Amino acid sequence: MKQNQNQGTQPYRQYRRDEIDLLELLAAFRRRLWLIILAAVIGGGIAGAFSKFVLIPQYTSTAMVYVLSKETTLTSLADLQIGSQLTKDYKVIVTSRPVLEEVIERLNLDMSYRELRNKLTIGNPTDTRILSLSVVDPDPQLAKRIVDQVAETSSDYIGDIMEMVPPKIIETGEVPQNRTSPNNSKNALMGAMVGVMAVCGVITVEMLLNDTIQTEEDAARYIGVTVLASVPQRAGEAKAKTKQKKEKK
Repeated sequence: MKQNQNQGTQPYRQYRRDEIDLLELLAAFRRRLWLIILAAVIGGGIAGAFSKFVLIPQYTSTAMVYVLSKETTLTSLADLQIGSQLTKDYKVIVTSRPVLEEVIERLNLDMSYRELRNKLTIGNPTDTRILSLSVVDPDPQLAKRIVDQVAETSSDYIGDIMEMVPPKIIETGEVPQNRTSPNNSKNALMGAMVGVMAVCGVITVEMLLNDTIQTEEDAARYIGVTVLASVPQRAGEAKAKTKQKKEKK
């Protein structure tokens, strides 16, 4: 008799460990839909409030510098390659320590050259010999002053080091009116997604760990036996059992 019982329970354990019923999982999500929606609302609200009231707004100002000088011609492919190579060299020179320390000294900034380097981003639009210098700072006025000073200082420094006509500043920075970050809507959406994923993960783990047989279909599916009859629970029986457990405690 014990051998038959063991043989009957073995398929059940093997199925529960190796397979996941997606329909059953979707049904579990539907039963807890209110909890999923609540998690999305709470997660989105917390993330949105944190982004709006805790994170410091950042503003970006951008200036542009033309790499080629009057001494460089564009009459051959070699000249174009020289311009592209100069662009890479200038990107390194602009972020060098002497240039950034001079910018800090001229503007009397309370930061190290490493901190200033972290605020500075250098881009090179495709197929151009133009450098875009961008500075991010909580103060929009200061962001403009820094990027303009970086463009001017680096241009002079490049002219002295490479003994050539300094690169031309074709566009100075402007005072940004709109903040670059944080994006409150995006952060709130990400918080809502994290909340939904957390609740769905908990529901999934709970379903996988629940090895009880709850319906006739579960008995037929997991144990491999056909249910001939079932005894329904009488009205008030559940409450009576709960009351007995409390009295025992």
